[in-house]
Amino acid sequence: MALSSEQIKRYARHLLLKDVGGQGQEKLLQSRVLIVGAGGLGAPLVLYLAAAGVGTIGIVDYDTVDVSNLQRQVIHKTSDLGRLKTDSAAAAIKALNPDVTVETHAVRLAPANALELVRAYDLVADGSDTFATRILVNDACYFARRPLISAAVGQYDGQLSTFKAYDRSGAYPCYRCLFPEPPPPGTIPTCAEAGILGALAGVMGAMQAMEVLKELLGLGDGLAGRLLLYDGLGATMRTVRLKPDPACALCGADAAIRDLSSHG
Repeated sequence: MALSSEQIKRYARHLLLKDVGGQGQEKLLQSRVLIVGAGGLGAPLVLYLAAAGVGTIGIVDYDTVDVSNLQRQVIHKTSDLGRLKTDSAAAAIKALNPDVTVETHAVRLAPANALELVRAYDLVADGSDTFATRILVNDACYFARRPLISAAVGQYDGQLSTFKAYDRSGAYPCYRCLFPEPPPPGTIPTCAEAGILGALAGVMGAMQAMEVLKELLGLGDGLAGRLLLYDGLGATMRTVRLKPDPACALCGADAAIRDLSSHG
């Protein structure tokens, strides 16, 4: 595909980058990314991917906009209260970049629909806020052989990694290698229970967008096999190496999980 004169102007700063250029921008315009969650992480993620010209963005979220969301979910407005987050996010994308096709999925992600949704995209970015959903997304990406870029936030800190355990080299872990099962209810408080400094979601969502763009373009060193840890109060960042768990129920040598039915 050839870029139009308007696209050349819009993406001029990308075109100046020797590692992106016209071919890279065309690749972004042809890419399909699924975002799970249009909340604190999903909001900046959606905006930066749309601004970058990712051609098709799918959004999975069944929730509606609440006034308590507006402290950090910057894609939504006060006038969106009560509106489906998928619709609010789609409107924001279209206002920012008409090049982008938005596919909304106002459904609860479940074993019955996760694999079909994931297979329709090139890459998945997970910004959900429960361990059960993160594990389900991980499993679906593993079976669909799709890269997963997963982020999470606490009160003042965040983490980010890329999971490609389907790569048969055995070099990369999956999310279950870190968290085999969801922790018992009540052991890890949600944002609604513990609070979160709003700008933290912006920091982690923007970094997640950066990793998505790197993965789509084949740039730099990705986070597969590494976990990035950000301490907002200390203004520090570090990465730790992650190794596959040989006993992992999903990607281990004697994996017991063969499909998504284990999620009930």
